Amino acid sequence: MPDLVAVKRALISVSDKTGLADLGRALAARGIEILSTGGSAKALRDVGLTVRDVADATGFPEMMDGRVKTLHPAVHGGLLALRDDPDHIEAMAAHGIGAIDLLVVNLYPFEATVARGADAAEAVENIDIGGPAMIRAAAKNHRFVATVVDVGDYGALLEELDAHGGGTRLAFRRTLAQQAFARTAAYDAAVSNWMADAMGEMVPRRRAVAGTLRQAMRYGENPHQRAAFYTDGSDRAGVATAVQHQGKALSYNNISDTDAAFELVSEFADAPPTCVIVKHANPCGVARGETLAEAYARAFDCDRTSAFGGIVALNRPLDAETARAIVGIFTEVVVAPGATDAAREVFAARKNLRLLTTGGLADARAAGQVWKQVSGGYLVQDRDAGHVARDTLDVVTQRKPTDQQIDDLLFAWTVAKHVKSNAIVYARDGATVGVGAGQMSRVDSTRIAARKACDMAETLGLPDSPAVGSVVASDAFFPFPDGLLAAAEAGARAVIQPGGSMRDGEVIAAADAAGLAMVFTGQRHFRH
Repeated sequence: MPDLVAVKRALISVSDKTGLADLGRALAARGIEILSTGGSAKALRDVGLTVRDVADATGFPEMMDGRVKTLHPAVHGGLLALRDDPDHIEAMAAHGIGAIDLLVVNLYPFEATVARGADAAEAVENIDIGGPAMIRAAAKNHRFVATVVDVGDYGALLEELDAHGGGTRLAFRRTLAQQAFARTAAYDAAVSNWMADAMGEMVPRRRAVAGTLRQAMRYGENPHQRAAFYTDGSDRAGVATAVQHQGKALSYNNISDTDAAFELVSEFADAPPTCVIVKHANPCGVARGETLAEAYARAFDCDRTSAFGGIVALNRPLDAETARAIVGIFTEVVVAPGATDAAREVFAARKNLRLLTTGGLADARAAGQVWKQVSGGYLVQDRDAGHVARDTLDVVTQRKPTDQQIDDLLFAWTVAKHVKSNAIVYARDGATVGVGAGQMSRVDSTRIAARKACDMAETLGLPDSPAVGSVVASDAFFPFPDGLLAAAEAGARAVIQPGGSMRDGEVIAAADAAGLAMVFTGQRHFRH
């Protein structure tokens, strides 16, 4: 198998012209003949380079509005021919096919076209045919052909040529080939998923997923697990699109927790200043305030122990006062729509504190899908964009909640949506005072959240648990009255839950007997 292959002839056909002129000049300076098509050929000639049209090599002009130009044996034979096979060499000579040693192609911008809301006709016209065909041919024949599909690899290509006397090594070509096949796979995935969506087919027989490497990681959840972070190409605000201003690279767990914190704080896009503190994917404190600094202080007070080493998410740009409060304890990551220069100066002295800005909040009600891998397959579901409003609540008890309690009930319900099931959240005056997460029994979550409230009272020197006079949210119905009664014993005065249990009547009767106000939402928020 050959290792070093001299590059004598290149075919360039790119949609994205970024860096094209410099690449063309560099190849020409190395004595490499350039074949090209349409707009690429024109762009290269415009900077004074000599270019041979592919049409000259094939003997056929571009036709059908450019749909047919490279789908020809003179092109694919030059890409696919095995240079060490006498029959292939004989066929090339018999049919006047010249070898192509380097293919530089990037595809029609299908993903960008769809992202900007183009209609079906325009989207279809941006499905590339010749490009993927050439890429696959060249990548298959990587024993002899180098295939470049990413503008970002132009520099590496030129370095390879310089380091090896105008040739490419097999290892380099193999790496490019893997990237080339990944690119065409991702492109086909984008097209097939768009077609499924356009047809309203939410469960097509085959569903493809693709990603682009954002970050290689030292390890995953634990040091013995390998890990990496891939982006899906969407522009949804969040950890994948955020700008990191300082601090070391995010870990696997950092990214997971930061995403959880940011998705929750995005639920409060239209709310007063709000702070979310997350630890191990669950919120340990959420609060609103007149200022971000006040919101942070109230969220921190909910569970000061768990907040240590946590993730802080804000629904407003970070300011200096809030930054000074945050650096009072060890914090892993702060994520916010923006940050003032003064706030960044406060953080600058904390080199290990990561600051991410997202440019905005995520749309908590936007459609989308969530993928989860299981053994042998994937589970796919819609993102939980469900929400309830004041006028959709069903009051089912004799006692009616006050306006303040309704505000707190809706606040607690929103937080509970982002707590691992079984989820229980106590809240009071726009702040959480106890969170119970991930227990096998709902009554256990209720008691853990109540104990957290007692811990808060002890830490802050309060005379009573802040659960006294609070409201409580349950992400799913109470199957028995025991969980509800545990909340009443902790001091809760109003409850929000989905309803829908076979024993709703018993639970409502228990609420009435305990003097509780209770509302049903008709919607649950399991989060596993």
